[in-house]
Amino acid sequence: MLSIRLHTALAVAVFSTIALTAAGQASKPAYPDYPSETPAKLEPATDSFDYARREAMIPMRDGVRLHTVILVPKGAKGAPILLTRTPYSADQLTSHAPSAHLGPILYGYDNATDVIVDGGYIRVLQDVRGKYGSEGDFVMNRPLHGPQNPTPVDEATDTYDTIDWLIKNTPESNGKVGILGISYDGFLPLMALVNPHPALKVAVPMNPMVDGWMGDDWFHNGAFREQNMPYIYEQEGTRSNEAKWWTANFDDYDTYMRAGSAGELGRQRGLEQMGFWKKILAHPSYDSFWSEQAMDKVLAAQPLKVPVMLVHSLWDQEDIYGAVAVYKAIKPLDTANDKVFLALGPWHHGQEIEDAASLGAIRFGSDTGTWFRQNVLRPFLDRYLKDDAAAATVAPVTAFETGINRWQSLPAWPATAATRPLYLKAGFKLDFTAPEHTAPAHTAPEQSGAVFDEYVSDPAKPVPFRARPNQPIGYDPPLTWAQWLVDDQREDSGRTDVLTYTSDVLTEPVHIAGQPIANLIASTSGTDSDWVVKLIDVFPDEVAGQPNLGGYQLAIAQDIFRGRYRESFSEPKAIISGKPLPYRFALPAANHVFLPGHRIMVQVQSSWFPLYDRNPQTFVPNIFWAKPDDYRKATQRVYHAPGEASSIELPVVPGN
Repeated sequence: MLSIRLHTALAVAVFSTIALTAAGQASKPAYPDYPSETPAKLEPATDSFDYARREAMIPMRDGVRLHTVILVPKGAKGAPILLTRTPYSADQLTSHAPSAHLGPILYGYDNATDVIVDGGYIRVLQDVRGKYGSEGDFVMNRPLHGPQNPTPVDEATDTYDTIDWLIKNTPESNGKVGILGISYDGFLPLMALVNPHPALKVAVPMNPMVDGWMGDDWFHNGAFREQNMPYIYEQEGTRSNEAKWWTANFDDYDTYMRAGSAGELGRQRGLEQMGFWKKILAHPSYDSFWSEQAMDKVLAAQPLKVPVMLVHSLWDQEDIYGAVAVYKAIKPLDTANDKVFLALGPWHHGQEIEDAASLGAIRFGSDTGTWFRQNVLRPFLDRYLKDDAAAATVAPVTAFETGINRWQSLPAWPATAATRPLYLKAGFKLDFTAPEHTAPAHTAPEQSGAVFDEYVSDPAKPVPFRARPNQPIGYDPPLTWAQWLVDDQREDSGRTDVLTYTSDVLTEPVHIAGQPIANLIASTSGTDSDWVVKLIDVFPDEVAGQPNLGGYQLAIAQDIFRGRYRESFSEPKAIISGKPLPYRFALPAANHVFLPGHRIMVQVQSSWFPLYDRNPQTFVPNIFWAKPDDYRKATQRVYHAPGEASSIELPVVPGN
């Protein structure tokens, strides 16, 4: 009975509701339409603009379409095309400011605006597949078709198909295309050199990603650059980079320390959802995954068909390895000495397209970025892309000498140099004379000072790569990520876990041109170890006109080496505890003059945190998964005895 009554009550209620609703609708007054003031489709009135903006979805050979922005100067006829392909949004790079003029709309990254506008180039930017407005799937540094990419498409074929479409669908062009870009966008012009389109006449890879394990974004000599984890998260998390890595501490040092290993931090942040992160975890050593993608090796096996200018920044805080590595790999192919060019400037990553009169506290006496663009980049592009370009001669190598602040035109890189070992000596001295046989070979700790110097490396207190609080990676003020390679090194020279060797005051200049080689003879009480070596220019105690440079310790070349790879990059091996062993590795390229009144310094340490992950100093199969108990203190010794002499081999230019 209760159920029947309930159903009856519900039926009455529903009927009443329907009746009331119907009555309300019947009595609702009729209102006139009030149309929207927004047009169904806005047609901008751009007749007064000095450029035309077009957007196209360019089809690739597999049917995927790539979003492309084409900016044509008003009245252009027979103009060359300057192409950049990017994972960083073609729309954003061409929408810097609402303007009727081409220059203001071009965002700084990748856009050498003065060269583009003054040169009358048709500017084209394209989203790579899988990013922003383009269709398809994104793969970090998508490899060439082959063992790691079974599909018929890669960045080389996408570039080819794009150029083919552009020259057929841009009537204002002369049919000639150049490609340039910085960083990831600098990696893409390198890919364009593989089976290039006939209309591709020149390539300018700036600060390119080349070998992510040897010395660019992901590792340096096996040590993982863990502060790049946010980049991986944001770049692969979504098509348009909406997902953001979050902060948990003001000081990045604390964030990475509290997680323990890089692998554990990735697990905590959900990074294992990203395909590239899983690849990094699976390939901590230099196996075929890395070597087959290394663009210096790839291009060394290709015919050299397109003139290329590689642009390198001497203080590139992100990709300091790539440009010089590619130059060394492909210059031997340039038998006529007319296709491979190199420019080296006193810049941070990408600063060549910005104001570059200074970097941090270091001044260069002129705007080196403007000088490079006007005297090197634009003449080089015009030479190959313009039908009526005046004959312009660009030197095979254009290099800025830091220290004396002048540009050089050179036939090749490095300039003629003689290797001179700069020895680490007892008493923390540094000079060009080899240790004499005044002390026996190492046999006991009491000989410390005569044959070795030592420090304790504690993973619980790693050496910060910058003065704390450590900032996250970022270019917008107040962040100063771009300047860290020129930070004053005095903070480290006073630490007990950093060895510091200093020369006497120089009485004549010492000019180096090339890559210094760290040649350590060292031991550890652990079974694994990192070795960081810094070559430093120590300024005089007081500097007229710039007091803040008094005693400044300016790093000229510095890098890290993971000890487990001493014998083989592909097969890590435990270090024999307590045994002096050689560790030999190249530092980044330098073109610097140590002036009279200055001193040369070398620092040695075993951590560089949190830019690089901590070595537990106990050999484990994969450091990404090191456990808290694996991280142990170790006594590190650097030897300077006859027969076991540590040194930095400097490429010294004769006569300097």
